[in-house]
Amino acid sequence: MNARVVVADDQSVVREGIVMLLGLLPGIEVVGSAKDGEEAVALVAELAPDVVLMDLRMPRCDGVEATRRIRKDHPGTQVVVLTTFADDESLFPALQAGARGYLTKDAGGEEIVRAVQAVLSGEAGLSPSVQRRLLERVTMDPPPSPASGPQLPDSLTPRELEVLVLIAEGLSNTEIARRLHISQATVKSHINNLFAKTGVRDRAQAVRYAYVRGLAQPPGSAVT
Repeated sequence: MNARVVVADDQSVVREGIVMLLGLLPGIEVVGSAKDGEEAVALVAELAPDVVLMDLRMPRCDGVEATRRIRKDHPGTQVVVLTTFADDESLFPALQAGARGYLTKDAGGEEIVRAVQAVLSGEAGLSPSVQRRLLERVTMDPPPSPASGPQLPDSLTPRELEVLVLIAEGLSNTEIARRLHISQATVKSHINNLFAKTGVRDRAQAVRYAYVRGLAQPPGSAVT
């Protein structure tokens, strides 16, 4: 089954180039294109695509606001940011608005396909450079020492905590299921429960939650 995609970018040459590239990629069907955030929101309402590839800096309605509106009013449509910028001022507002993926425009076709497939599977579609930036941002603030006693944060169950820690280690749903000897459906159920309890929207926020609360160690952290 093809993923139905809308492309939003204010530069016509760039937008047409992305549409042409996507037309050559397996598993992707471009159903519309928009020149700004307002058009993107309107196209989502009209076409109900699976994914929007969203530029950030556009007139009338920028990509962050368009993402926020799409995720609020059309939760069945995922957003993958495809932008020139990977700075904090662009990255974190987009993720907070509900984007599930974030790529820079030097991404190749295979990387775009992987990101689209990832967000449709409930995972984060982040380029390696963006993942590194998230880890750098998280590790800027050392996690507090874990609270004493058996009380788990936000009423998480021991199994939900196990799943959260494995998410923080970068494991996919399939790998978590294999590690814990449970079904993928059970993994998804645990993930939905822990997302609801902790108030996070996606795996990237879950990783930050785990690091900040000292439930998991960022890669490369010294253990003393």
